[in-house]
Amino acid sequence: MTIKTVGIIGAGTMGNGIAQACAVSGLDVVMVDISDAAVAKGLATVSGSLDRLLKKEKITAADKAAALARIKGSTSYDDLKGAQLVIEAATENFELKVKIVKQLDVLLAPEVIVATNTSSISITKLAAVTSRADRFIGMHFFNPVPMMALVEIIRGLQTSDATHAAVHAMATALGKTPITVKNAPGFVVNRILVPMINEAFFVLAEGLATPEDIDAGMKLGCNQPIGPLALADMVGLDVCLAVMDVYLQEFGDSKYRACPLLKEMVAAGRLGRKTGRGVYSY
Repeated sequence: MTIKTVGIIGAGTMGNGIAQACAVSGLDVVMVDISDAAVAKGLATVSGSLDRLLKKEKITAADKAAALARIKGSTSYDDLKGAQLVIEAATENFELKVKIVKQLDVLLAPEVIVATNTSSISITKLAAVTSRADRFIGMHFFNPVPMMALVEIIRGLQTSDATHAAVHAMATALGKTPITVKNAPGFVVNRILVPMINEAFFVLAEGLATPEDIDAGMKLGCNQPIGPLALADMVGLDVCLAVMDVYLQEFGDSKYRACPLLKEMVAAGRLGRKTGRGVYSY
């Protein structure tokens, strides 16, 4: 199957980023959200992002105009009917995603592929509520989508080889580097990343080094662009804790227990950048 038009559910951070990546690569995009205001905000974000690329001379004014012309904003699911692939990029909530996926299932032609941008929800479980489980797949983009090269392509137990091949080819056409992952909590990147962040909290709690020295050690010793504690502040300490709790529950392995210091800081409301204080003050 050749993918020429992509539907995107959600005009937020991930949705508008995916829309931009698709449009810049020459695909037509229909970006749907629940209100005109949300759609307008998403389109304005794409425009601003393209302006930054224009200033850096990465694209021309004509490229910007052409990309924006390829994105249609809408509040109606009916506008998705011409798409060969629809990517769900709504809030990370299982019930909400089930509702959206069921709506799409009724609306779209049987051959249309449905993908989810979830970073934590089971692809197999979501596929099971559709009548197209073989044409359901995970496409986990990373934030900020226009800049980040990686896409995790997650196969549910039911995902067909043809679906995987079509989505893999499409991700490559976007200029991304796809990696193929089986369905499991946290997939690949977050499964490794979040426990590493948690371990950094154990090191901090044991008083082995200051936050600054822990982050400097990982930046300079492992060539990471940002240290794990600074990254935790950026992601949100509450999010890190929630992910660790999911791993502990799903795998039943004590190695995924959250660090007591992480729990304590979340209880204190020190969630990182979004509250002005986490490991560091902002």
